[in-house]
Amino acid sequence: MCVALMATGTVTFDRLTRKRLAQVVQGFLQSDAGGKGRRLAGLLVGLMLVINVLNVMTSYVGRDFMSALERRDPSVFAQQAILYIVMFACSTAAAVFFRFCEERLGLLWRESLTRQLTEAYLKHCLRRHSDTEKVANPDQRIAEDVRAFTTTSLSFALLLLNGTFTVIAFSGVLWSISQTLFVVAVIYAAGGSALAIRLGRPLIGLNFRQSDREANFRSELIHIRDHADEVALTHNEPLFSRRLSQRIGDWASNMRRLIAVNRNLSFFTTGYNLMIQIIPALIVAPLFFSHKVEFGVITQSAGAFAILLGAFSLIVTQFQSISAFAAVIARLSELAGSIERAIDRPVTPIAIREESRRLRFESIELLTADTGVPLIRDLDLVIPERANLLVAGPNVAARQALFHLLAGDWERGSGVLVTPEPGRLMLQPERPYLPTGTLRQILRVEGGDFRVNDLRTRQALRLLDLDDVVVRVGGLDVVRDWGDCLSLAEQQLFSCVRAIAANPDFIVIDRPGTTLKNPELEEVLTAFRKMGQGSVILSGTGEASALFDALLTIEMDGTWSYVPQIRAVKEELIEPSEPDDSQRVDRQIVPIVMKQGDSGDKGKPDFDSAAG
Repeated sequence: MCVALMATGTVTFDRLTRKRLAQVVQGFLQSDAGGKGRRLAGLLVGLMLVINVLNVMTSYVGRDFMSALERRDPSVFAQQAILYIVMFACSTAAAVFFRFCEERLGLLWRESLTRQLTEAYLKHCLRRHSDTEKVANPDQRIAEDVRAFTTTSLSFALLLLNGTFTVIAFSGVLWSISQTLFVVAVIYAAGGSALAIRLGRPLIGLNFRQSDREANFRSELIHIRDHADEVALTHNEPLFSRRLSQRIGDWASNMRRLIAVNRNLSFFTTGYNLMIQIIPALIVAPLFFSHKVEFGVITQSAGAFAILLGAFSLIVTQFQSISAFAAVIARLSELAGSIERAIDRPVTPIAIREESRRLRFESIELLTADTGVPLIRDLDLVIPERANLLVAGPNVAARQALFHLLAGDWERGSGVLVTPEPGRLMLQPERPYLPTGTLRQILRVEGGDFRVNDLRTRQALRLLDLDDVVVRVGGLDVVRDWGDCLSLAEQQLFSCVRAIAANPDFIVIDRPGTTLKNPELEEVLTAFRKMGQGSVILSGTGEASALFDALLTIEMDGTWSYVPQIRAVKEELIEPSEPDDSQRVDRQIVPIVMKQGDSGDKGKPDFDSAAG
């Protein structure tokens, strides 16, 4: 789905648009729900044919019914009345089942497309570090616009198909009554469609902007609701009042323009529809006056003319819906384009290789995304197992680039990154995030060994002194909004518990010093060692370098130095089973200073090679 939204606010459909619309339909038909969708579509076509046959039959029954009334023939009138009732009953049943099948097919398509977009958005778009590439209000586009797109697309497709059947069915009826009336219907519909397009074209851009401005207003209200305490305590009500006032003004002014265009279009469409009622009588009446047709033919011609003109005049009668639908396509096209750009994003020149229990940088050079300025130059480093490395120095941008590199989404640079297998490297952002739910749900890692996972969770809770916190909040199986009942430090500690429970080889944490004090951070690092994890900690504020096994310092010009600390470590490695003597590790780090430019094996320092 792709349309081009120009600066003027108009939406143009191009070849790529039609191609992507076809891909959406084809993707649905080839999905797991495609078989059921094809059966429902076939049933809809069959019901549509039945409805059109019933409509034609009803027109003739109605003609004879009115003619019998005009001739004052009670017996024929009674027969036609019974047939009328039968036709109405059959038409009602067919119409109800048609509507039921249409809604079921629309729901099936919406569910399938929503799942596809949701999975693609979560997989490809969440970690885009360039805000300029993100679309506004993706939640609304996936939730509301997909609903509007699927239901409206299906409705228009059925209207077009039904219009085709109607034209075929009623052209013969109208032609048999008056060839002149048939020609007038075609000309009237063609002229009306052209004028409706001219008057209503601005609605497409206005509907597009209205959806975004309404969504921006709702987002502002949600932000205030989620941060109500902070807003009240900091007395920021005037600021948010001005922002809300601006949002209200945005959607209200756009809505006024939209209403004005609708007014002009309604003048035309209302008059257009009213004229439909009198045109057949004006043309057929002379035939009745000259006794060439019966009275019932007048009513039949009026009904056939209205039905046939309705089929010809879909643009006139549905233009407001069509304009809103075009805006929906434009909004979804932006989301689809963002996903496509994420999927087709150029592969980084930094090679990524997987090796068991290894984290190594080989001649890594990271460049800024916009100017290409080096952030890190020729980084050659091995991170030993169970070692806690602090990355510090004045170059904040370099540390963030390193975090994105380990996350797999840094695009500019060179070298080779050696990481553990998938799932064996975990990353934690600076601000901890615990979604609403139970602690057991949050701390359990999907796809893991639940028995081992639960055992490691209990051990990690004990090591980080969180047992009392678990009791305070009501246990592991109470649903809570953890952002409200836990401090930031407690949320960070529970995030570390989850990381330990996942049993990765290395855990990467961004600026933990903003939430944890040094004694708490020391407990975390000790727990990592005991539970068999290494860590890479990106310095922020307050992290004491003495707590770590090694220090990597990155300077402003991208050069770096690496200094292992003198730390005697003699701790028991805790496994998810009863430990034996083979699970005890004695290790001492000897001081080695390594700087950029050293050659030979010293260019890749490894604690294990220096173990005493």
